[in-house]
Amino acid sequence: MKTAKKRKTLDQRGIDRLVVAQASGESAWEAAVQVKRSQPAAVSLPGELAARAAFLAKLRRGAGVDDWVERVVRERVEIEEFAFKETKRKLAS
Repeated sequence: MKTAKKRKTLDQRGIDRLVVAQASGESAWEAAVQVKRSQPAAVSLPGELAARAAFLAKLRRGAGVDDWVERVVRERVEIEEFAFKETKRKLAS
């Protein structure tokens, strides 16, 4: 009859020690990746829409209309990406 090997589990400190010990070895690292920072894009808005955005940014006590618009666009993009992934997943099943 075979006996199952008992796996040793590591706590957070054990994992930290293991990672630090392996970090100095060259085999632990992949080749460096070069990343270019994207340039900010200018977006033009109709005057009425810009005024409405400025009003809402002040209402929300944001740092400024630019920051508010960036936050709103970022949130909307995340919602749209999630909806796209869900639709793609449903179509695949």
